[in-house]
Amino acid sequence: MDDEDFFTEYGEASRYKILEVIGKGSYGVVASAVDRHSGQRVAIKKMDNVFENISSAIRILWEIKLLRLLKHPDIVEIKHIMLPPCQREFKDIYVVFELMESDLDEVIEINHDLTPGHCQFFLYQLLRALKYIHSANVFHRDLKPKNILANADCKLKICDFGLARASFDDAPSAIFWTDYVATRWYRAPELCGSFFSKYTPAIDIWSIGCIFAEMLTGEPLFPGKNVKHQLDLMTDLLGTPSAECISRIRNEEARTYLNSMGRKPSITLSEKFPRADPVALRLLQRLLAFDSMERPSAKEALADPYFHGLANLADEPSMKPISKFEFEFDSKKLTKDDVRELIYREILEYHPEMLREYVCDAGKTSFMYPSGLDGFKHQFADLEENNRRVERSTCGAERRTLLYRKYASLPRERVCAANEEEEAEETDRNSHKKENAASVVRATILSPPRSPNGKEMEDARRKSIIMQNNRCNTVYKGHRIVKSASMNMFAVCYGSKTRK
Repeated sequence: MDDEDFFTEYGEASRYKILEVIGKGSYGVVASAVDRHSGQRVAIKKMDNVFENISSAIRILWEIKLLRLLKHPDIVEIKHIMLPPCQREFKDIYVVFELMESDLDEVIEINHDLTPGHCQFFLYQLLRALKYIHSANVFHRDLKPKNILANADCKLKICDFGLARASFDDAPSAIFWTDYVATRWYRAPELCGSFFSKYTPAIDIWSIGCIFAEMLTGEPLFPGKNVKHQLDLMTDLLGTPSAECISRIRNEEARTYLNSMGRKPSITLSEKFPRADPVALRLLQRLLAFDSMERPSAKEALADPYFHGLANLADEPSMKPISKFEFEFDSKKLTKDDVRELIYREILEYHPEMLREYVCDAGKTSFMYPSGLDGFKHQFADLEENNRRVERSTCGAERRTLLYRKYASLPRERVCAANEEEEAEETDRNSHKKENAASVVRATILSPPRSPNGKEMEDARRKSIIMQNNRCNTVYKGHRIVKSASMNMFAVCYGSKTRK
């Protein structure tokens, strides 16, 4: 084995060149980078001192394990995890993801005039991903616009599986919700104030309903300040739930509050969303049923007339339920070293040679080897220090923008506005547009085959993207496209040309 092959396997960190910080949070830092071997851009998530908090480390373990097992074009993909220099002592983790340009939160915030076509396509992708996730008996449990990544070609991918869990039986499972307000806004009513509950797929369906409503209006549907305020907002729109429905809420304080509440009539969604498609609102009504037993499954939602001509249930992928043996650790009390060993074993899934050695030696490898992470840490450190210096010398919005990706939303070409001189022509086209749009979009976003194995699904996804880039420009050909500098590098989805 020559030097290049050796360091590809053991020192792969040297193959990535860090470009810029695109996100920060309690988890660590995310930077965009270039793979020097392939030339592709990726996102690298750096997590420092992972094992200082065992609960956080276990959350990371769940996420990287689930993302290895769940392979779907609407779920973010882990491309690689850096090999640490020492099995017994490593503290940091570097995970390489496919690079996405933005997230749905920023898309909704900046693009206030998303078209019905955008909303339908976005919801379709989210439900298609949920159908796959739920077929594996996995619940995401923290769906919100920030946890949905977006690209300029209107592609969405669900991410952040740290709170996701697999269901193996009917026993309740515990979850410690973060106290971020944004998380509360998308939380199902049966979970309000509850930290210990039996989870069903309906909790994710409620979150998707809230996200869909936010797409339609550009504003969060239930921005509650606390549990009681959250319940007030829900009942203001949906009316007071039945006594039977209230009895299924586990939190005693929430039950008491609802029982003491005066009767409220529901508001018709057409009053709340006067400009929305009535067919879309009928589906939204189902997704936002206060009673979890009345919400549709993701599969049932995909069969709704709203997706007529777009979804084909026979082609939407599913997978077998995840084996309980993959998560045996969850029933045990784990030490810091236990979690480190489990994460190390998961990292080796991305290093086949080392995995074979590890299995043969029964996991007893403890020597140091050249991982290349030291140099990689310096790249991150230099980048973060430069950002801090710039932050100290700037202020306001300019300072905040430096920490995030340049393409904060879908480029404006994705949001189509009718040109005044084309309005008359547009009226004549309207009668044909709906049928044409449905057939074209259906043809361009065909689901991959049922097999969850990588090669077949990736081939189907690649063909789908190529077809989409080649054909979907005919859907909105008559619209005026607002120009954006960022569009030169991306294929146009909801517009065919840019006028000078």
